[in-house]
Amino acid sequence: MSDVALVSVDDVHRARAVLEGAVRSTPLERSLILCSLVGGPVLLKCENLQRTGSFKIRGAYLRIARLTEREKANGVVAASAGNHAQGVALAASMLGTTAHVFMPSGAPLPKVSATKGYGATVKLVGQTIEDALAAARQYADERGAVFIHPFDHPDVIAGQGTVGLEILEQCPEVKTIVVGIGGGGLVSGIAVAVKGTKPDTRVVGVQAEGAAAYPASLAAGHPVRLDGIGTMADGIAVNRPGELTFAHVRDLVDDVATVSEDALSRALLLCLERAKLVVEPAGAAAVAAVLERPRQFEPPVVAVLSGGNVDPVLLLKVIQHGMASAGRYLSFRLRLADRPGELARLLLLLADLGANVLDVEHLRTTPRLHLGEVEVALSVETRGEEHCDAVLGALRDAGHILVFG
Repeated sequence: MSDVALVSVDDVHRARAVLEGAVRSTPLERSLILCSLVGGPVLLKCENLQRTGSFKIRGAYLRIARLTEREKANGVVAASAGNHAQGVALAASMLGTTAHVFMPSGAPLPKVSATKGYGATVKLVGQTIEDALAAARQYADERGAVFIHPFDHPDVIAGQGTVGLEILEQCPEVKTIVVGIGGGGLVSGIAVAVKGTKPDTRVVGVQAEGAAAYPASLAAGHPVRLDGIGTMADGIAVNRPGELTFAHVRDLVDDVATVSEDALSRALLLCLERAKLVVEPAGAAAVAAVLERPRQFEPPVVAVLSGGNVDPVLLLKVIQHGMASAGRYLSFRLRLADRPGELARLLLLLADLGANVLDVEHLRTTPRLHLGEVEVALSVETRGEEHCDAVLGALRDAGHILVFG
């Protein structure tokens, strides 16, 4: 039994009434490539198309809407690296109150700019989200503003749970729902809605391997803080579950899986190329789990794309990482005789093999070289793992010794 009061499915239905007209009912899109891997229907719940680009507006709006007029007069305060910041900023603007948002100094500039654009006052403090949280709480204490927690509050959980109600209406036959987990607000709310309506539906949470606080916490029976976190998926990079969200995950979520950085990259690339959907790494966590272990999810499957607010610089890096993970982006070095035409012959061989050369660096002065040698560093695009193997094999058959890394 739980030692804290859980949010109920009735709470989620009441939340939906408050959110009516304030948030979008986001679409479900079928993914044919995931269907073929799973062996049945797989649909993507597109919260990346939600207002502010993520599900966070749901919980933030409900939390602020239920404040008293006196509390609204004092304003609200939040701490976030991006999505929660934007959700709070827009919700506060819609509900006629002011918002101060504290963000780490290294927060992506597009997310900082968007938060300001939604009407919040943004303050950049410290290097980590913990620094921003401490500053936000201090501001709340000094100014009497209401601190809007990103996940560990009943209203926030109930608001996020409206995603679950929409899924059940859009896909009544759903057997498995897969959801990324950071602090746990979204998966908690979805689990409340689903288990209270269709309890035989399996709910699976997904964390990045480098920020997986829930497996250790569930094993210990209480929230456990990670010593450090490291993942490109900043939207789910939370080092300790909340007390309330932990209780919901423990009691209502069927399983928590972890995914690698390679899987996150491949999932983001798949969403871009095959589904034509822009997602951030955290938003692709559910897809990454389905890609890595497709036969572990009974169809029909709904994978939640929780957000699409990705920094373009990070997007470029993740696309390259994803292409490399999928065997489509290959970087290597080799040595050639320092004679006219050698580089041209190498590039012609790659062209004949159908490899698209992206970058070439020609080095003559490195101390690794013997007299009369040059080193060529190449980045090439291939059509996949089989083509990649064919290209490497042909280069070796031509007498080239390849060096990677």
